[in-house]
Amino acid sequence: MSQSQETLSNLLQETRRFAPPADLAESANVKADAYEEAAADRLGFWARQAERLSWSKPWDQVLDWSNPPFAKWFVGGELNVAHNCVDRHVEAGNGDKVAYHWEGEPGDTRTLTYADLRREVSKAANALLELGVRKGDRVAIYLPMIPELPISMLACARIGATHSVVFGGFSADALRTRIDDAQAKIVITSDGGYRRGKPSALKATVDEAVDGAPSIEHVLVVRRTGEEVAAHERDVWWHDVVERQSEEHTPEPVDAEHPLYILYTSGTTGKPKGILHTTGGYLTQTAYTHHAVFDLKPETDVYWCSADIGWVTGHSYIVYGPLANGATSVLYEGTPDTPHKGRWWEIIAKYGVSLFYTAPTAIRTFMKWGDDIPAAHDLSSLRVIGSVGEPINPEAYVWYREHIGAGGAPVVDTWWQTETGSIMISPLPGVTEGKPGAAMRPLPGIVADVVDDRGEPVPNGGGGFLVVKEPWPSMLRTIWGDDEGYVKTYWSRFEGLYFAGDGAKKDEDGDLWLLGRVDDVMLVSGHNISTTEVESALVSHPKVAEAAVVGATDPVTGQAIVSFVIPRGSAGGDVEGEEFLKELRDHVAKTLGPIAKPRQIMIVPELPKTRSGKIMRRLLRDVAENRSIGDVSTLADGTVMDLISEKLPSAKPED
Repeated sequence: MSQSQETLSNLLQETRRFAPPADLAESANVKADAYEEAAADRLGFWARQAERLSWSKPWDQVLDWSNPPFAKWFVGGELNVAHNCVDRHVEAGNGDKVAYHWEGEPGDTRTLTYADLRREVSKAANALLELGVRKGDRVAIYLPMIPELPISMLACARIGATHSVVFGGFSADALRTRIDDAQAKIVITSDGGYRRGKPSALKATVDEAVDGAPSIEHVLVVRRTGEEVAAHERDVWWHDVVERQSEEHTPEPVDAEHPLYILYTSGTTGKPKGILHTTGGYLTQTAYTHHAVFDLKPETDVYWCSADIGWVTGHSYIVYGPLANGATSVLYEGTPDTPHKGRWWEIIAKYGVSLFYTAPTAIRTFMKWGDDIPAAHDLSSLRVIGSVGEPINPEAYVWYREHIGAGGAPVVDTWWQTETGSIMISPLPGVTEGKPGAAMRPLPGIVADVVDDRGEPVPNGGGGFLVVKEPWPSMLRTIWGDDEGYVKTYWSRFEGLYFAGDGAKKDEDGDLWLLGRVDDVMLVSGHNISTTEVESALVSHPKVAEAAVVGATDPVTGQAIVSFVIPRGSAGGDVEGEEFLKELRDHVAKTLGPIAKPRQIMIVPELPKTRSGKIMRRLLRDVAENRSIGDVSTLADGTVMDLISEKLPSAKPED
C-alpha cells in the first residue's frame, strides 16, 4: 500500500455487546487490574509470569533490547521445556492427571496421563540420542495428528534439539525446501494418517523429499495405518527403536534463548520463511496467555484446540501452553465431517470439553451445514469458546456464541501470528464486554496500536496498520539463517515498530478490529476498503453462509469489488437469480455504504482454501480478472476451482 493512498476506511458498525457471565467474572484468573499492573511495570509483569515456570538457573536480566530488533528475554536463565510441560507435573503428584484424550478419526482412542507422557517422551529422547541427534541439531517432523507428534516435539526439547514441524498436507517439494533450509538431521514421519475416512500416505512423500538430501541421516517411521511403505537403509521403525529404550531420561537445561523450534510460513508465494522461536520467553507467554485468555482451571477444565499441530496455533495452544499449565486436552486426528457432520460436537459431549478454540472458517462451514447439527449434541459443558486464524465476521461470532456457546459462553476472538508466537490481542473472558468481530485490546504486557502511513497513531474511529511498539517475550528472534530478511520484512516499514502486515481499525471506544492482510485491501475510487468488512457485510445477510471478496482491475474505479458467495443450506428460493444478487448488493450498500457495493457476485458451492482453512484469494482474483488459474497445489481440495469455473455463468455484473 503506497504512502499516497488514504488510510483504510472504517465502514462496519457493530452495536451488539455481550458482558461476561457474573460467575466467570467473579472467579476469573485475570481481572481488570492486570492491565494497570502491566502498564505500570511491563518488564516486572513479564518477570512475574516467568515465575510460573520452573527454572534451573534464574535469569540476570528480564530483557536485553540493546540491539533492536534482536531481543533476548530472561538473559542468563536456564530451563527445559519438556521438564516444564511434563516432569514437574509428575513431580508435583499429578502423574495420574490426563494430559491428552486422543481420538483417532476411525474411532480408536488413547488416553495419556502426564506420567505416561513422561515415559514416552523420555523413551523418544533416548531414541533420538541413539540415532545421533544432539543439542543444537534440527529434527524435521512430518506426522498426522497422533500422540507421537507432541511426544516427538517434547523429546527434541528434552535434549535441546530444535524441531521443525512440517504440516502433513505439504508436498515433497515443500518438505524438501524446509529440510534443506534447516539442515535437518532426521525426519520423523509415519506410514500415514486417516483423513476423510481413509488412509492418507505420508511416507512416500518423505521418501521423495529426502532422496539425495545431504543432511538427512535417518527417517524414523511411526506405524499408524498399516499401509505398505517402501523400505530404505535410512529408515528406522518407531516401534523398533523407541519402544526398547529406557523410560528414564534427565532433561537437559538450556539457555533461555536456545532455539526451541523453526516453523516455516506456508510459502504460497516465494521461499518460505523459517520463523525462529526460542525457549524461555516463548514458554512464558504461551503459558500465561493460555491461562489468561481461556481462564483455564486445570483441575476441572477439559480443553480442545481443533487446529493442526503443523501450524503455530497447534504448537502454542495444543502442545506448549496447555502442557506447561498442566491442562487436560483433546487431540483429534481427523476432519469435522467424518463419519458425519456432527463429529466435533460428539467429541465435545464425549469428553465434557469446557474450553474450545477453533477457526472462523470452520465456524462458517458449520453455519452452512445448519443449526440442527450442533443442536443434536450436548454442548452444555462449554464455558469459553475461542476464535483464531483470521478476523471473525460478526454474524459468525453471534452464531458461534448462540449455537455452540448456548448464548452464554464468552467468545475470545484472538489476534496473533506465527511470528508473534502467542496471543497478542484478545478479550479477557471475565473482564471484557465482547463486541462481535472485535479482537478488543492488547493483552496485559503487550503494547500494540494502529498507525497511519507515517507511523502516527490514528484516532478512535480511524483505520490503518497494526503495529507492536514494544518487544514481547514470545516474539520471533529472526528468520532462520536470514537476519537481514528479518529486519527488512518486519521492522523496516515503520521506524522502531514491528509491522504485522495486517490492517486494523479503532472503534469509537478505542477497541481494535482486524481487517486482514493489507494485501487484501482494495482501492476503490480512492478508498481503501478491507475485504474482511465486505465479507462480514455479506455474511450478515440471513441467506449467506460464507463469502470471499477480492478486488479486480476496473477502468473506472481502479479496482472493483467482486464477491464469491455460498448460500446457507436453508436459504431456499432462487439463490442464483438476479433478484437475490441485487438483494445482496443492496444489503452491502446499506450495511457499509454505496462505495462498498460489489460490482459482481458469483454464487459458488465452495471456496478455495488451504488445509489450514485460509481462503486463497489469489486464485479468486484470477477468476475475477479472467486469467488462467494459478498453482492450486496448496489447496485442501484442488477440484474446488473446477467447481467455481463451472459456475461462472452465474456471475451477474451490475448494470
